[in-house]
Amino acid sequence: MKRIKHSKVKNTGLIFELLVRQVASDTMNNKDSKALRLLKKHYNAKSELTKELKLYRTLSEEKFNSETKSEKFVDAVLRARKSINESQLRRDKYNLIKDLKSNYIVEDFFKSRVKNYKLHASTYKLFEYAEADDPKEYVSCKFALVEHVQTSIKKVENAPSLTSEHKDVRILASKLVVDKFNEKYSNLSAPQKKMLKEYINNVTNSVKLRKYVLTEIKSLRSDIKSLRSSVPSKIIRIKLNEVSNLLLTLGKKHLVEDKDVLTMLRYYELVNELKNVGSK
Repeated sequence: MKRIKHSKVKNTGLIFELLVRQVASDTMNNKDSKALRLLKKHYNAKSELTKELKLYRTLSEEKFNSETKSEKFVDAVLRARKSINESQLRRDKYNLIKDLKSNYIVEDFFKSRVKNYKLHASTYKLFEYAEADDPKEYVSCKFALVEHVQTSIKKVENAPSLTSEHKDVRILASKLVVDKFNEKYSNLSAPQKKMLKEYINNVTNSVKLRKYVLTEIKSLRSDIKSLRSSVPSKIIRIKLNEVSNLLLTLGKKHLVEDKDVLTMLRYYELVNELKNVGSK
């Protein structure tokens, strides 16, 4: 039996996601984006890579309310994968990887932590290997996908528009609206813009991002402490103390996730509101 292995460098869905995030980073820094050129060159309408990418994305996005429907859907996607021209797909991947190596340090490019990494890896293994290669691992990967597809769509809570804006950033390359990016964030405060910029810039450097977040947590706690006295309500002052302590919990995390960045943006907004209260 073959050993089923995951290859980041050959994972069509993973490479696309990392390139999109790199485009966002380049845009924030007003750089000419090599990643955008790679996306337009390799993920075009005629490319077999694009056909495979659509299958990666449909497995990531589609949801069903029963295990039976979910399993049949995964089977249908796997059948669709077999219709892709395998030899052309290998050539397309070879050319993409060649261009990646020419433009980036590949080891650094793939260091970024991807939230849905396990899903990408399971999909890759099912696309690249057969059940007979390693039945146990194959079934494990398949049911990982079935469980993901079966997951109920959670009701989205009322939250700041930053949630939808973040989604815009992630699909920035495919939408090709680079010229509107800065306009979308014109209402953010300077600290919020800086936080968002650090997050996008450090898609391949989680250590640097965490260091920045820890520095900002210390600053935010200091601001909350100094501004707390300007709040007339004793109950709110107690709540502010509790909120400040929650920042310590955030600082203990080893990896900064999307939701943590959103939390930081909300803390900046809180500090801004406290400053307004103190100035009245």
